[in-house]
Amino acid sequence: MKHLYVDPRKEEAPTRERKAHLTCLPKAKETKLHPTRPGGETASLFFVGTATTILEWEGMRVMTDPNFLHAGDHVSLGPGISAERITNPAVDLQDLPRIDAVLLSHYHGDHFDQKVEESLRRDIPIITTLHAKSCLQSKGQESFSEVHDLESFQSLMLDIETGSIRAGKKPGIKVTGMPGKHVKPGLLSTANNLLKAVPPSNGWMIELGYRSASDSESFENSYRIYISGDTLMVDELKEIHERYKDQSIDLMLIHLGGTTLPSPAVPLLMVTMDAKQGVELVQLIKPDVTIPIHYDDYNVFASPLSDFKTAVDEAELSSKVVYLDRKDEYKFKV
Repeated sequence: MKHLYVDPRKEEAPTRERKAHLTCLPKAKETKLHPTRPGGETASLFFVGTATTILEWEGMRVMTDPNFLHAGDHVSLGPGISAERITNPAVDLQDLPRIDAVLLSHYHGDHFDQKVEESLRRDIPIITTLHAKSCLQSKGQESFSEVHDLESFQSLMLDIETGSIRAGKKPGIKVTGMPGKHVKPGLLSTANNLLKAVPPSNGWMIELGYRSASDSESFENSYRIYISGDTLMVDELKEIHERYKDQSIDLMLIHLGGTTLPSPAVPLLMVTMDAKQGVELVQLIKPDVTIPIHYDDYNVFASPLSDFKTAVDEAELSSKVVYLDRKDEYKFKV
């Protein structure tokens, strides 16, 4: 297993992605708790918009798929394909507190936009795909220096220095790459491999836990979060169930929206799960709680959140799903 050590105390101040005086996330518009067992919350997930969330626990902050464009801004989603953002993020990038690391599911403008690419400090740790790593490190003097790629089921220990040691143990975050596919196998996949229009995509398994302060290889999981990333309901996802069927998955962040290219009006290719596939994934993974994200921020989404809510109700899974609007947070117990 790879190890990535991060000491936020050595971060220069001010950095390009934050103002020096900011020390905490903005106050949430609404706080959601576990639907049936609230109490004892020690961690939070703040929803910025699209697939951008900020996980905060034990003094550590990890951001997923940073996208901070505003309504009316455009991103490229492949040769000749652009998408317009139709919402605003819950917070602007420059108004964030310190971010310790970034999980980037894939190198697409709606997950890592041009303003983010210009603004993030070059040495921020980024965990991503091999394709995204090659893109982020091919920019000459503007290349990102701390990019780490994970293949499916390959793990990395994110060891963030917090100064928090209790009973000889310190907190850590284990990140494992999960399979995901924008394009199902077949003729379209073959064509995409040639055209390289839609990039490879990862999901993630994030484990919050503790390890011995004297043994970097030890790790005891206390809370497990699965992030689907941009994927369709493909056979590769069944291996996640097989590998974790005897282990609890406490929370799932599921990328929905039925992203359709080049647009919902010309539906040639769907590259993320719609409502039906989303419910199928909930039934496969069986997480304790599911939070849908990535569902309405761009004009390429063809399957609105209301479709997912209806499908969840019909599958009698409502007690297992928490819905967040931008600037809402979910607090949970680790």
